[in-house]
Amino acid sequence: MLKYTVKRVLLAVVTVFIISAITFFAMNAIPGGPFSKEKAPDPAVQAMLEARFNLDKPVPQQFVIYLGNLLHGDFGISLKTGRDISQIITEKFAVSAKLGGMAAGFAIVLGLILGSVAALCRNRWPDRLIIFLTTLFVSVPSFILATILLLVFALTLKWVGVFSANNPNYVLPVISLMLYPMSYITRLTKSSMLDVLGQDYIRTARAKGVRDSLVIFKHALRNALIPVITYVGPMVAYILTGSMVVETVFTIGGLGTEFVRSINNQDYPMIMATTIFLAVLMVVATLVSDMVYKLVDPKITFD
Repeated sequence: MLKYTVKRVLLAVVTVFIISAITFFAMNAIPGGPFSKEKAPDPAVQAMLEARFNLDKPVPQQFVIYLGNLLHGDFGISLKTGRDISQIITEKFAVSAKLGGMAAGFAIVLGLILGSVAALCRNRWPDRLIIFLTTLFVSVPSFILATILLLVFALTLKWVGVFSANNPNYVLPVISLMLYPMSYITRLTKSSMLDVLGQDYIRTARAKGVRDSLVIFKHALRNALIPVITYVGPMVAYILTGSMVVETVFTIGGLGTEFVRSINNQDYPMIMATTIFLAVLMVVATLVSDMVYKLVDPKITFD
């Protein structure tokens, strides 16, 4: 277990390094720069700004300098706002994490419940209805779904208030963010549950007179969780960092919105910081999901 964890951590470090390198060199290959505007600044001022942020040096040397600062926990400052990037990420991630945490929680719980119901009612109307709705939600792009919810329930029917920083209403953003992962978890749970329900030990338990509820929730569902856990790890990391589309539609102002803004502004340090933050969150979530395998099924080994 310890050997496996150390190996995975080392692989995670290499993965983050490769992502950082690709992002850095691709970002600098794009024409223009953070100080390129419609009205060009004075050449002397631009040269001074580029020297201040090491943009006058060769790109490989800039990357080495950035890695050196990163190893000391210094993400730098935003080239557009002049604010410390660590502070920006902390503030914006708090908003995205609150939204994403609620969406992930509802997606997992509802997905497991609906998937179990669909498996137990196979080929009956509850199963057909659940599969129809989940297929619909998986097929509709998130930006279309978020826009429809905003237009219908907030602007037309006025059942839900429009999201604002002073009076945040997370109902529609949470629904927009949770429907796709909930639908995917539902389908995974159903297929895995059907496979487990056909196993010999399930038939043996039922033959011994074990209650159906105990068979389903103690034996079947627990063993059906493995493929769901594989998907949930990266899903939680993605949702916690905020969906760029959902945050933009509802003007939430979380980390996803900040990432889009930094790309439009070619704010190099902000782009790098958010990319690395997302990569670290992804590899940590994947590692945690692998560890959860052992809790769900103690027979799993990591050799």
